[in-house]
Amino acid sequence: MSQTLDRTPLLDELRAGVAALGLDLGEPLLERQIDYLALLVKWNKVYNLTAVREPQEMVARHLLDSLSILPWLQGESAVDVGSGAGIPGIPLALAAPERAWTLLDSNGKKSRFQQQARIELGLARLTVVHSRVESWRPETPFAQLTARAFTALGEIAEGARPLLAPGGEVLAMKAQLSTTELSGIPEGFSLTEVVELKVPGLEHEQRHLVRLTLRGE
Repeated sequence: MSQTLDRTPLLDELRAGVAALGLDLGEPLLERQIDYLALLVKWNKVYNLTAVREPQEMVARHLLDSLSILPWLQGESAVDVGSGAGIPGIPLALAAPERAWTLLDSNGKKSRFQQQARIELGLARLTVVHSRVESWRPETPFAQLTARAFTALGEIAEGARPLLAPGGEVLAMKAQLSTTELSGIPEGFSLTEVVELKVPGLEHEQRHLVRLTLRGE
């Protein structure tokens, strides 16, 4: 992996971005983030996993964007719905290896990439599930659910309902966010907060984190 990219400028940008986010990941974890990016670049040439082609752009748009929600992670388990190329699940799993992660996606080639990333990056606590969200039920419900650019907020919440434990939380990453979408939160969920994210390299783009809590019965 290391031979396919000039890692130094990517590490420099990632290091500066992580510092701007107020995170302290340490050099070994930063190196592992670039390992993931290198794997994504390699597979993207054949499998078209993401429309972003330039590794430099991937640092901001995929790595830093994912890591921007790291301070809101809590609990022992999380499921990343519509994970696609493993975003934000894999960067977060690398940054928080003590947490059990499940990546859920209905696209076969993206699930195969996630599985390969799990193996090559040594993510022992990460599970890949190839399924539609409405068709899959976990053996044990999750403490948190993440979703990035997946679907409308109300649909995310409805999909999350059978996957979350009572008191579990949805962390929905949204770009533009309307009052209409916020008003469509389904019954049983409470809006905890809407956080405006400032992602280094994406300062001119809107980024929001919407936190929803599934109320106990």
